[in-house]
Amino acid sequence: MAEHHFHLTAQWKGGLFGEGQISVGNLVSTVSVPPEMNGPGIGTNPDEMLVGAAATCYLITLAAVLENRGIIPVDITLESEGVVTVEGNKPCFDKIIHRPAIVLENDATEEQLHTVAVLAERAEKACMISKAIHGNVKVTVEANVMVKV
Repeated sequence: MAEHHFHLTAQWKGGLFGEGQISVGNLVSTVSVPPEMNGPGIGTNPDEMLVGAAATCYLITLAAVLENRGIIPVDITLESEGVVTVEGNKPCFDKIIHRPAIVLENDATEEQLHTVAVLAERAEKACMISKAIHGNVKVTVEANVMVKV
């Protein structure tokens, strides 16, 4: 069994509404509480990073799932949205919605379009980050599969 380790270093100054720095792999960023939660909104924040982790994992998994079926799209774009609710002082990361737009060659059949839509759903279930947050954060896919114009 292979085991991979990923290391992050962090530094923080101030209280809740201070700011920090993180470094992990090729990512170096300032971090703070987001403005939506009355923070300074400097750099990124854990909410954006969770959406980013889920989105990039899903995108890579989607490309792999399609390739495993012999399908190489012309293009895949992705918009992902994270939804956080706050009751009283308690924020809860409720859900992530992935909205991939998958473009196939203009000779793709209706059956191929349907297959790709099904595979877009399957990719979410195969994604390592989706598996890690399963049971805590709902992840859904709203795929738009189309042919190149």
